[in-house]
Amino acid sequence: MENVTTQHIDDKGQKMIEITITMPTQAYFLSGIRDFTLTLIKNMTNFSEQWAYRFQSIVDELCNNAIEHGSKEGEIIKIVFQNNPKDFIQIMVEDTGTAAQHMKADEINKLIESRKKQNALNGLIRGRGLPKIVSEWTDELEFTDTEKGGIRVRVKKFLNDPKLKQAIASNDPTHIVLN
Repeated sequence: MENVTTQHIDDKGQKMIEITITMPTQAYFLSGIRDFTLTLIKNMTNFSEQWAYRFQSIVDELCNNAIEHGSKEGEIIKIVFQNNPKDFIQIMVEDTGTAAQHMKADEINKLIESRKKQNALNGLIRGRGLPKIVSEWTDELEFTDTEKGGIRVRVKKFLNDPKLKQAIASNDPTHIVLN
């Protein structure tokens, strides 16, 4: 894995931290990305612990999809974490578009919208991550085709949402309680 950390000023004049990680398309490396994501969220945001774990799940889902559906074995995926400490956290995951099951951005958007309308427990064993985890737990979700034929997915969560600092109620329909 390779990583690069930079700081720059955004268009509003605020300091933004950007960390780029490039990793091989092997699930073995995902545990390191999970740990990194959780540490980053806990140290750079005011998210409650439950929201920090939710964001960890979002990044995990995006990376798994890039490995499974976007880049063939032996290729790489790129993960970019951007934090504007007063405004948002944004994550982009980019694949190479070399996998056998690769889709275009428009196809993914249509698939997500279709699955959002379905009952989450309506016979789907797989395919719920983007519509039921990523889109419901982020403020912005965008898929774009890259010049080299891959997909870049961008998620953004604004940090001024008061619910991010609160524990999740047990009757929250987006929170599953396992006994």
